[in-house]
Amino acid sequence: MDKFWAHLIKVQPDPDPLVVVISAVVALALVGFRMPWHLSRGLITIAHEGGHAVMALLTRRKLEGIRLHSDTSGVTLTRGRPTGPGMVLTALAGYVAPSLLGLGAAWLTEAGRISLLIWGVLLFLVCMLLLIRNLYGALILLVTGGAVFALIMYAPAEVQQAVAMVAVWFLLFGGVRPIIELQRKRRRRQARDSDADQLARLTVLPGGFYVFLFMAVALASVVFGAYLMNPL
Repeated sequence: MDKFWAHLIKVQPDPDPLVVVISAVVALALVGFRMPWHLSRGLITIAHEGGHAVMALLTRRKLEGIRLHSDTSGVTLTRGRPTGPGMVLTALAGYVAPSLLGLGAAWLTEAGRISLLIWGVLLFLVCMLLLIRNLYGALILLVTGGAVFALIMYAPAEVQQAVAMVAVWFLLFGGVRPIIELQRKRRRRQARDSDADQLARLTVLPGGFYVFLFMAVALASVVFGAYLMNPL
């Protein structure tokens, strides 16, 4: 346990500035182009539904399970009062979760705590696996968790650092695109049950306000995350 703890809190040296730039470009390409985004968007959905689940637990709602679907959508099932602060906070947490997770990961990366970050991601995936309620969701979590575990066990420290930085940038950039997609669907009236529209029914504020709030948090996270990751 002493060796594991020492490994967990080990501080890695600062990355090469070129690695930081390349990792940002790779993550931006994953988010910006259609095919890579379609293949990787499920990771953002995991963070999104994880945000709902964590907030439901924090507000003492009964968490009944999580479903992840092959079209990269997902749903978190909770039970409790259909209105009130707990329901509002649970609905709010989804779209901001990837960005806030990315910001927290950027802080750990800037501090050189790469091992702590990767083990934290693995723990998060294991906890979600215990709550998953469909076969596809379990499969995608097992594949993702297996890849993270392989990274821990077999990849050298430099590779772990590079992959962690790509993941941080991906969370930061990937937190923005689903909000843009949400607003496009709302304009076409194709998202009547979206988080923003559920919040509008729960509160006196319109759905557009919550889309703006989601985007403000996402963009602020990109700015502060980029500041933390700035090699200069």
